[in-house]
Amino acid sequence: MSCPFIQPEIYQQQLESKAVQLTAQFTPFNPPSLEVFDSPVQHYRSRCEFRVWHEGDDLYYIMFDQATKAKIRVDQFGPGSELINRLMPELIEQIKSSTVLRYKLFQIDFLSTLSGEVLVSLLYHKQLDDEWQTQAEQLKQRLNENYPLNLIGRARKQKECLDKEYVIEKLTVHQRTLTYKQVENSFTQPNAKVAEKMLEWAVECTRGNEGDLLELYCGNGNFSLALAENFNRVLATEIAKPSVESAQFNIAANNIDNVTIIRMSAEEFTQAMQGQREFSRLKGIDLASYQCNTIFVDPPRSGLDDETVKMVQGYDNILYISCNPDTLADNLKVLGQTHKITRFALFDQFPYTHHMESGVYLQRI
Repeated sequence: MSCPFIQPEIYQQQLESKAVQLTAQFTPFNPPSLEVFDSPVQHYRSRCEFRVWHEGDDLYYIMFDQATKAKIRVDQFGPGSELINRLMPELIEQIKSSTVLRYKLFQIDFLSTLSGEVLVSLLYHKQLDDEWQTQAEQLKQRLNENYPLNLIGRARKQKECLDKEYVIEKLTVHQRTLTYKQVENSFTQPNAKVAEKMLEWAVECTRGNEGDLLELYCGNGNFSLALAENFNRVLATEIAKPSVESAQFNIAANNIDNVTIIRMSAEEFTQAMQGQREFSRLKGIDLASYQCNTIFVDPPRSGLDDETVKMVQGYDNILYISCNPDTLADNLKVLGQTHKITRFALFDQFPYTHHMESGVYLQRI
């Protein structure tokens, strides 16, 4: 049974509907014409998660209908990358033939890349013992004949990594290839082809800017590395330790020498900039030496907090990527008092859903 989660024949219609909705919502801010960046109509998701259903001797992937909560058998998954779809049936058949690997297995997660790597996480309602380790290593060896695959087993308070806990992605940005370490269970953009378009748009917006760049919520350095060529230096903050470690790896892997990552939240950095608190994590970093005329923010769905919005207003140029148009619009009520929108974009990271990823570039009035 195929998975009925996409309808390629209506893709353009749903994208146009999103564009109309986003344009209408932001009309009060008098933005320029909306730039629309489409997605592949299928095989666009590099991350997928499936529950595993046990039915007698059979074993298969399922998802749940969000409206009815009914379970849907998923043998192939249209949104998932071609690599994930090739691997899905082979993996489940291999697991099905092993009593040890299938027992108490309740979920399988996939993380794939455009560069051809895939990471599989098997989640269990049992502790993983030596016998599981042996069977899992044999499974990995068999699958490695056809796939550059790493395997992780997870149970309550237990993680067994058979090799690497990450994949290496390669994204092309204006004919330049950037290398990114993407760690299991850490945030990465789910739609890699749209992610490339987002990076190119951000580079174009800030090309010709002077001085340094300040970035909040930098993750694994996804935007930091692409934007570094436009600035003398980049100072970026991120609170999640795995993301910071990945960012440091990515800086070295791309031979970039003008990016500094600080492990702290946007709220903490705002307090440091305002002189309200001192942080040992800033030891050796002279904030006053940075000439940041541009700030880049890619906040969580909740948007920027009130104090951070005020801090962001202090920069001549603001590049803002948002996964929630409602909180972006709320933040623009303040930012629009001092800045005007000069670029406005819709990135269709999540086709066939109501979710919209958007971007605005603002310059001081």
